[in-house]
Amino acid sequence: MKYFLFIFFIFLSACATFKTPQEFAFKPMKAKNYTLATWQKITDDKAPVYIFLEGDGNAFNYQGNPTKDPTPKSSFFRELAFNNKNKNVVYLARPCQYIKKQNCTQENWTIARFSPEIMADTALIVKQIVKDREVVFIAYSGGALLSGLIIKNYPEIEIKKWITLAGLLNHKTWTEELKLAPLTKSLDLEALPEVEQQHYVGVKDKVIPIKLSKMWTKEENLIILPKARHSGPFELTEF
Repeated sequence: MKYFLFIFFIFLSACATFKTPQEFAFKPMKAKNYTLATWQKITDDKAPVYIFLEGDGNAFNYQGNPTKDPTPKSSFFRELAFNNKNKNVVYLARPCQYIKKQNCTQENWTIARFSPEIMADTALIVKQIVKDREVVFIAYSGGALLSGLIIKNYPEIEIKKWITLAGLLNHKTWTEELKLAPLTKSLDLEALPEVEQQHYVGVKDKVIPIKLSKMWTKEENLIILPKARHSGPFELTEF
């Protein structure tokens, strides 16, 4: 009973900060270690599911220190999901965003943000949502790496297409390039999944420099946006 009361108050808090379209339902989903916040519009049992996987959110403040709550302050990616016209659309938050439990620690959005436990719990929620339908993964920033890990390690999830926006695709080269602390408790992508994919990258992005994106993937997979910074604007040719 306490768990459901907790989730109810989290729901009220989330709804107080932004307006959810009527066709989307807030559904907290419990995995093994974490409860993930989702907003779902599922109207077709057979159509692909478009899963918008959030980035790292408010993981660090402007001084570069870890925050106490990684819930995103920016709404642009969530709005991309809410404005999507496909029949099945899910906005999937990362562990500890919107919903924090006792086992959420700063490691979950810093050095362990791509840990085996986070990958497994996120993959479990994806499988529960999509069942036997195809998936179009749309992932932002650090969500790109997490979605890539899921695609690589869970072949039972049928991927129709993988799309990233300002995507982090290898954290080791990224932390070395920007002289950041290494993500010592995180998995990494040594090679990208062999699925149909597109990666939108911004020339003005200082968080994920474009030269790294060009190192990580083939040129034909890149869509280069001359005016975009890390949070866009993203002139998408799909969806």
